[in-house]
Amino acid sequence: MDLEQESTIAVDTGLSSDIADSCNKLIATQKKIKTIEDQLKKEKDVESNLSENTIPNLMRKAGITMLKLADGSSVEIGKKYLARIPASKTDQAFNWLRTNGFEDLIKNDVNLSFGMKQDNEARSLVQDLKDKGFAVQQKTHVHHSTLGGFVKEQIENGKDVPHDLFGIYIKDKTKLTTKD
Repeated sequence: MDLEQESTIAVDTGLSSDIADSCNKLIATQKKIKTIEDQLKKEKDVESNLSENTIPNLMRKAGITMLKLADGSSVEIGKKYLARIPASKTDQAFNWLRTNGFEDLIKNDVNLSFGMKQDNEARSLVQDLKDKGFAVQQKTHVHHSTLGGFVKEQIENGKDVPHDLFGIYIKDKTKLTTKD
């Protein structure tokens, strides 16, 4: 049996140029997207610098924190609080939260999601399951926005929060309100 004579594959060579054209369009489109994304990143950097540095510094020099413009818009400088627990300080940070009565901020995942204010229940369940011989994996964490809100509240109320345990970073942020 001669396979070459019995099986033939038909290829539409006219479509190969359409495929090549489409591939070239795809490459050109991907390049455009990359260029636009790069431009967007640069614009966001400019925005960030104006909002977090230039405008707050100018307003600080002028001795003002808020400015109303003739068109009804306003400019105000506020603070933005960021916090992130460094991996090397997780145990210390969680111990500090628990010792100081803020254990409700800690979330626990034990193949279930435990919400805020359920730290004690999660730890109890994990211990119960371990006591029964189950190999339990537990993940504890504090969501970054929850931690940031907590840090802001504590600092603005004059409370002491260990900056090294919570990786606290406070930056100025310009708030523009337009009349539109």
